[in-house]
Amino acid sequence: MTKSCPICGKGRNPVWRLKKLRGKYNPTVKRQQRPNLQWLHPTAQLAQKLGLQPGQRIRVCTKCLKATSK
Repeated sequence: MTKSCPICGKGRNPVWRLKKLRGKYNPTVKRQQRPNLQWLHPTAQLAQKLGLQPGQRIRVCTKCLKATSK
């Protein structure tokens, strides 16, 4: 299972959580933000462009999902 979108390549993004300590903010916890991936049955044209078979499902980000549905 991939953690990135095969269409646009959007992947994980490092983020530091800030915690207030003695009146100042410290970047204490480093974590990963992941893209919102949803299942999609691609059309024949999109599947051919990505090198997939027509009935195969892929996980794409919601921005690409919205763009392909139009």
